[in-house]
Amino acid sequence: MNRRNILTALGASAAAWPLRAFGQAPGGIPRVGMLGPGPAQGGPFVPPMIRALAKHGLIGGKTVEIVSRGAEGDLDRLPALVDELVASRVQVIIAFGYRPVIAAQQGSKLPVVEFSAGDPIATGLTKSLARPGGNVTGISDVSAEVTPKRLELLKDFAPKLHRVAMLYNADDIAMTLRYKAAETGATALGIEVQPLGVREPSDFNEAFAAMTRDPPDGLFMVADPLTNLNRKAVFAFAAAHRLPAIYEYDFIARDGGLMSYGPDLDESFDRMAVLVDRILRGARPSDLPFEEPTRFLFVLNLKTAKAAGLEVPSAVLAAADDVIE
Repeated sequence: MNRRNILTALGASAAAWPLRAFGQAPGGIPRVGMLGPGPAQGGPFVPPMIRALAKHGLIGGKTVEIVSRGAEGDLDRLPALVDELVASRVQVIIAFGYRPVIAAQQGSKLPVVEFSAGDPIATGLTKSLARPGGNVTGISDVSAEVTPKRLELLKDFAPKLHRVAMLYNADDIAMTLRYKAAETGATALGIEVQPLGVREPSDFNEAFAAMTRDPPDGLFMVADPLTNLNRKAVFAFAAAHRLPAIYEYDFIARDGGLMSYGPDLDESFDRMAVLVDRILRGARPSDLPFEEPTRFLFVLNLKTAKAAGLEVPSAVLAAADDVIE
């Protein structure tokens, strides 16, 4: 990856360090808050994050208390949910998505560990990946480097690809920047872009109508709370129009999307859990560098391809890290 490779040596085993004795919940164990845009317990990132925490000894109800809040799709609720987490006396907030991270950053002085919030420098979350300086650290976005690979995979699947529709949340600055990175990558590959910005669920029908009037050769969906919550409608449209589509996270391909290429979520959440653990033991987020994913997965849903009548090139099938049949 040609990018600032800010990785930290995480030191000795976490099991060797005692937890902080001060600022703990009344029950004697620390509290970890989770904040996301969707359901408090049912969002795609919450269960694997809980598993990653447990792997590092942060077991909900035993060694930590996990307090989870979700906006249920109404992002205007986020500031109030941050207030609830503060009132619950959590010591760190794990935030998924740009808007939750901003709400946590602006609504509290608590340490924040973020994921899927876009490029932290471009969005203004920090001025430095190496030394964040504020109350936010986490996993940095690498879309500018990864998206060309996504488009290459889409072109491998559909060799005649000349025009790709890009579906993204136009109301989210982080996702708009991610779209722009994708647009730049497409231009470099000689692929024309059909931009389809959405701001609310009703906009998806307009996006589908635009693709029906002026059909693209492929589809790329920028993943954020709005597009993720409406992914089933995107799957249905792509299948009905036999439109090859690629997504950013493997859970989307496993849920019915044709294929995905992106960071290995197990690795990302494992490293987030280490950051949370270090903060609970006294480290300051201002001193914990943003980290970058190092492992990426290409997931192909062969079942989806067959249902849509799409022929999978043998080279694409051979390149997949995981094939869903």
